[in-house]
Amino acid sequence: MRRRKAPVRAVLPDPVHGNKILTKFINAVMLDGKKSVAQKVMYGALDRIESKSGEKGIDIFDKAIENIKPLMEVKSRRVGGATYQVPMEVRPVRQQSLAIRWIIEATRKRNERTMIERLSNELMEAATDKGAAFKKKEDTYKMAEANKAFAHYRW
Repeated sequence: MRRRKAPVRAVLPDPVHGNKILTKFINAVMLDGKKSVAQKVMYGALDRIESKSGEKGIDIFDKAIENIKPLMEVKSRRVGGATYQVPMEVRPVRQQSLAIRWIIEATRKRNERTMIERLSNELMEAATDKGAAFKKKEDTYKMAEANKAFAHYRW
């Protein structure tokens, strides 16, 4: 049994757009504590989105996060020596963190030259229900659908 829940740390809204989700995203993009580099990459990607699509970068970002958030996922559950993939609903906080994680994961696997290009293209694709991050969400949902028969093992 676990002792207690980890406290939820409050993040400050980002300095440019005043958006807390954007701050979390920047923190997830950051490597080796280099926040200013992560901010340059993120804001550069948002500017690139604005110049390419003509819409506000932050709106595309919000739409992308919303499109990638998974509603269902599978969790492994051991019952009498067998392991079942049990479909579960995803809590809102986890939905957000999974969406952020999947977008960054997909971005890092892309093969454009700069991180700004990769991130802006992945966000634009995610906003229009395309791209690797969206595929990951669809695959997760298909797994949950396929294992509906084990839903009664939920705890």
